[in-house]
Amino acid sequence: MNKILIAIHEIWLETLMAAFMSKEQASKQKLFDFSDIFFRHFTWVENGLIKQNINYDYNRNTIPIKVDNLQIIIGDIIRRLNTLELSLVDCEDKALSQRIETDIKYMKFTLSQIDDEKVSSFDMGRVLDGIPLSEEATDALTLFLFEESYKEYELIMIYNYLKAHSSEQNLIRIFQILIDESFYHLKQFGQMMSDMGILGVPRIIAKELYQVENITQFLENGINEELNAKEECKKLSDAVASENATLSKFFDFINYQENYHIELMKEALSQYKKETNV
Repeated sequence: MNKILIAIHEIWLETLMAAFMSKEQASKQKLFDFSDIFFRHFTWVENGLIKQNINYDYNRNTIPIKVDNLQIIIGDIIRRLNTLELSLVDCEDKALSQRIETDIKYMKFTLSQIDDEKVSSFDMGRVLDGIPLSEEATDALTLFLFEESYKEYELIMIYNYLKAHSSEQNLIRIFQILIDESFYHLKQFGQMMSDMGILGVPRIIAKELYQVENITQFLENGINEELNAKEECKKLSDAVASENATLSKFFDFINYQENYHIELMKEALSQYKKETNV
């Protein structure tokens, strides 16, 4: 089951990266949809590990994605799916393994029908939608996207782990909202990176970040990190404000969303403090 979890984790991320690379909207949407399904598979397998009281973490192998043509990464995803199918024989939850197997069969067929495309996600052009930006603003945007795309991936995994190990319905609700919001941000930032030719897979997360012993301290730190993220977003908005109003408004939009995230984290913190009498 641990091997299955790792395999699905890698397939989910690789499919997400492929979605960023595609410029054909129908293909892009299929890849985004499949990556969402793979993440659901991931959480279901994780739940099985928890039920069986099996220790696990979110470690994975590096995922090479630098390709010139979309069909190369599509072919690698199909190869991984073939390997995953063989591994599912060892899955004790037959209903789950059957569900994943039937999903895989359809996905492999659909992926094989996707037309090839030239990929420009790694050309280092650093131009977004033809918007002219100064070198200073471009550098600020580049750094922001690398840092924030990793942060959003990190938050997805942390909140998913906390959600998986929580039995309190309100906390599960809060963590799911934060996961959904981080997915939206990751998809926005990842697409911008692809369009700028600087796409990269988020680095592997140290297990100490999500296997949290002191959750109240984690939430307090998380609130401070969100406040810092708001500042970084505001700085970037200001940096591009005089050069492009659309970009500036987008980063203001992201900045304002962080306000609600902070309130949700404060709510979760208050609940944990009540439960632990802190």
